[in-house]
Amino acid sequence: MFKSKFLRFLASAGSLFLLLIGSTAISTATAFAATSGPTSHPITVNPVYQPAGTPKDAAFGCQTDRGPDAIVCYSPQQIQHAYHIDTLMNHGITGKGRTVVIIDAFQNPTMQSDLAAFDSVFGLPAPVFTQVAPDGLTPFDPNDANQVGWAGEIALDVQWAHAMAPGAAITLVLAKSNQDADLLSVTKYAVDHNLGDVISQSFGENENCVDPQLLKQEHAVFAAAAAKHITVLASSGDQGAAQQTCDGTSWTQVASSPASDPLVTAVGGTELFAAPDCSTAFPCPTTHPTPGTYDHEIVLNEAPGDFTEGSFSTGGGFSDLYKRPAYQLGISAIPARSRGVPDISFTGSINHGVLASCGACAGVTTPAFFVFGGTSVGSPCWGGLVALIDQIGHHRAGFLNNAIYAVGHTGSLFYHDTTVGNNSVQEPDATDTLVSVPGFNALKGWDAATGWGTPKADTLLPLLALLTV
Repeated sequence: MFKSKFLRFLASAGSLFLLLIGSTAISTATAFAATSGPTSHPITVNPVYQPAGTPKDAAFGCQTDRGPDAIVCYSPQQIQHAYHIDTLMNHGITGKGRTVVIIDAFQNPTMQSDLAAFDSVFGLPAPVFTQVAPDGLTPFDPNDANQVGWAGEIALDVQWAHAMAPGAAITLVLAKSNQDADLLSVTKYAVDHNLGDVISQSFGENENCVDPQLLKQEHAVFAAAAAKHITVLASSGDQGAAQQTCDGTSWTQVASSPASDPLVTAVGGTELFAAPDCSTAFPCPTTHPTPGTYDHEIVLNEAPGDFTEGSFSTGGGFSDLYKRPAYQLGISAIPARSRGVPDISFTGSINHGVLASCGACAGVTTPAFFVFGGTSVGSPCWGGLVALIDQIGHHRAGFLNNAIYAVGHTGSLFYHDTTVGNNSVQEPDATDTLVSVPGFNALKGWDAATGWGTPKADTLLPLLALLTV
């Protein structure tokens, strides 16, 4: 059976030092004991990544090499240009005065040096960056593939929230483990202590496997966030319309929690095709488009064996637990009995991935760049975009979905509507047999693969700021 470079890579991760000591300290505080009562389950993350090498004249080879077997990658500037975010930044909209909260588990001991390297390579200002561990910090084990995976998630989340909102502060809130109860505990802490304007959660699990008591607590936390006008985002998943069965032996068509909660803005994934970064390091045509110039997008769905054992595809589908909320009325693709996900999308392909530094992923204490993919890209990036919305409107946008759907019904002026592809997948069961799970086709307008699509930020974000007053 195919073993991805990612999985082999995690297995061989070397020794890492436990904690960087620098100007940004990791603080601890007391949070509610979510582990008492409900049954808790572990949540794994899927930040799949491939080595990117080193930059030459401030550009990586994958930014320009479009050979038949080459992985394509994008810098922050390319993504900013593709989605017209740079238009806003040219007018001083950088997220200044706002704070993006990132929820993750365990820790990334190289996070500070990785962030500094990311900023240096791509010419970004250093953010106000704070790490908080409300329930205590678990010592990093470089031989634990689960913890190394979360270290990669942390690197991706922090760097790309920052890339979309270079002027915003970033607060990383770390759970002591990847148990869903522990992740909820620190999310509650972030809401109770009003740590920021928007919360990003790049993780999820089969909603039917979450203890009902925990789901009730989770929904109450999201309601508290909405009352404080804190926006809550979550990735929709990376196995298409499938999630693992509760016993972990196979796969079933079901939505991912917390993305399926109606008070959460669920973020799906696309594969973005945009112009390469031509620089002095690489030969370029005499005339060429600005790096990152948008061409088109398709549904994120990379085949088994390309980069992962099974399919790598945007999560999406219909909830078994939550009925269709009022903001989804009028959409024929959404049945009355179910909340549909995702709401919106962002690029998340591995083959057309984003660059980030993660020394812990390489088993070293120095920065190392990789090409990352997954809907894990979308949630923190939209976290940065929400910071821009908040700056534009001079207020917290808070719960976004009412405005997102109101704008969606107006047509394609504000979103790149992805209409090609689907999120049907094949995933390996406990016997390494690929199980086929049917998904959903991309459609004109909203669909259960990419939602309304990806942002045309220069028109969408100011309108969302206006509609969330």
